[in-house]
Amino acid sequence: MIPTLTLRCSSWAAPIYMCSGFDDVVATLETGQSVKFTATAFDAALPKRDDSGNQTLTFAIDNVTGVAQQLIDQALEARQAITLEFRMFLSSDLTAPAERPYRMKVLSGFMEGASVQLQAGYFDFVNLAWPRRRYTLDVAPCLRYV
Repeated sequence: MIPTLTLRCSSWAAPIYMCSGFDDVVATLETGQSVKFTATAFDAALPKRDDSGNQTLTFAIDNVTGVAQQLIDQALEARQAITLEFRMFLSSDLTAPAERPYRMKVLSGFMEGASVQLQAGYFDFVNLAWPRRRYTLDVAPCLRYV
């Protein structure tokens, strides 16, 4: 299994593609796009299994290149949304991900030397709005007269 990370931000010209290992990998995404994943060392810490509603994962990425480090730093300082996609590929079949990709929102992060630690969440159950449908002037214009 080859775990991969993709970092995207609206202000970046292109996403950052990384894979865990020593060799770069060219793989095909679920969209049919073929991309090159740059080899780096990263690790993921899974959340506790409890009823707290916390779905936060911590990713530690080592040996971040200077360009990637500047992009991540720039987005974190500007407080722009960074999305993280976690995919698993089989080393024998790089034509599609082996599992459904996990898309998460980067909640926070910090840098120490050449390593980055990012906290990402894929479902924020605690801060979920209820009811989900909000009655605003766009949905119900008659509220203006109430």
